[in-house]
Amino acid sequence: MSTAIPQRGRSLLALAVAAALAALGLVAATPAPAQGAVTTGVWFTITSAHSHLALDIEGSSTAAGAGLVQWGRNAGTNQQFRFVDAGSGYYKIQVRHTNMVLDVWGWDAADGATIAQATDQGFTNQQWSVTEHGDGSFSFINRFSGKALDLWEWSTTAGARVSQYTYNGLNAQKWFLSEAANTGVANPIRSNGADPWIEYWDGYYYMSTTTWDSTVIMRRATTLAGLKTATDSVVWNDSGNASRCCSHWAPEFHRIGGVWYLMYTSGNSQTNFDGQRLHVLRSTSSTPMGPYEFMGTPLPNQWNIDGSYLELNGSLYLLWSEWVGANQSIRISLMSNPWTVTGSQVTIATPSLSWETVGANVNEAPVVLQHDGKTYIVFSASSCTTDAYKLGLLTYDGGAVLSASSWDKSPNPVLSQGNGVFGPGHNGFFTSPDGTQNWIVYHGNPQSGQGCGSNRETRVQPFTFNADGTPNFGTPVAGGIVLNPPSGE
Repeated sequence: MSTAIPQRGRSLLALAVAAALAALGLVAATPAPAQGAVTTGVWFTITSAHSHLALDIEGSSTAAGAGLVQWGRNAGTNQQFRFVDAGSGYYKIQVRHTNMVLDVWGWDAADGATIAQATDQGFTNQQWSVTEHGDGSFSFINRFSGKALDLWEWSTTAGARVSQYTYNGLNAQKWFLSEAANTGVANPIRSNGADPWIEYWDGYYYMSTTTWDSTVIMRRATTLAGLKTATDSVVWNDSGNASRCCSHWAPEFHRIGGVWYLMYTSGNSQTNFDGQRLHVLRSTSSTPMGPYEFMGTPLPNQWNIDGSYLELNGSLYLLWSEWVGANQSIRISLMSNPWTVTGSQVTIATPSLSWETVGANVNEAPVVLQHDGKTYIVFSASSCTTDAYKLGLLTYDGGAVLSASSWDKSPNPVLSQGNGVFGPGHNGFFTSPDGTQNWIVYHGNPQSGQGCGSNRETRVQPFTFNADGTPNFGTPVAGGIVLNPPSGE
């Protein structure tokens, strides 16, 4: 925590202002600030009425306790804040790049106390009332200390600290709000980003992709565009286990029964993929970042890849891809828990149409999409070595889940190459922060003939639904085209 800076200069300035007001016959006494209102759910840049510099979390730090300073305006999300209604006329001031909130650090009620970002605990030292002035500026008064957010010592220097001080309504305590520019998101999200999976949870986008080695990695950001530059964290490492040490593919993380589970494919060799199996981890925290514990290998005695979950009619099912004779097919089995299959294993989709058999007979990477009471499985078809790799669709017709006759295959693919994107496939789904938009994430090659290697890029785009309820993914959006960010960012 920073110690308070001597206030001699501030006191002299306050006396000078008081004397000037008295000379004009005006009342110089400080009135109690009146509570006002501010728009919630909108990201703002907040600039000082005195220095015209912007509120900024120092150094773009993601650590709790990082201090609030002023800095030249830029597009950084560490300069973007929104107001969250805390009730009784108070607001939390949330920081965009961390989702933390502004906090009177250490519960220090003194003038000059540190204002920092901290995990939202709902405490009164994280709650602020709002006063609107006639010039359109605002003052923010902390509920715990009763002190106003204040540009310390009237500094005009970038990097100067922002603190709290007894309310006086002067320019050092007045702030202008301007809606933050939202630059959108353009593909690709990640290079070398095969088999991507994204979830939005509790203020963050989480993303994982194939690593090819012994690890499972994950990154997170408060904006979709922020995933481009977020740091990868290793959330699991199998380097010490001979049976699953190598060739890690296709991680997916799902929240089941209030717990995060992560399923991935790996085997016993970096060059021979005959040992590839599904493996399941369970998070011991409340987030997809883990830490994780190993739970099991659902199908230990057979080759199987690209696992995913289906929750339907109160039951949990495992979906995966496996060779059945000459056909790599989609299979399903009932589960007693997220790492244990029980009962029969059933094939529900086999490559039979011309667009499913280019290069090899392949149906793989099944992923569930549920919308408006209907259940779909989107899968990848044809060999990933070809530009013809694409997405197909199964629709559940309401019959026995463990029966191929209950799953109707659409006669045409639902996403194919286009706009300079080749071999689009192996997808996932996520929703916008406000839950009103559906987005697809998938990989694709930026050039023809690049096959199933590390050239595949992670790509995203929103999608809609047709009149009959089926998803409409459109065509791949060309690289570099700026998309509006997901609704609610």
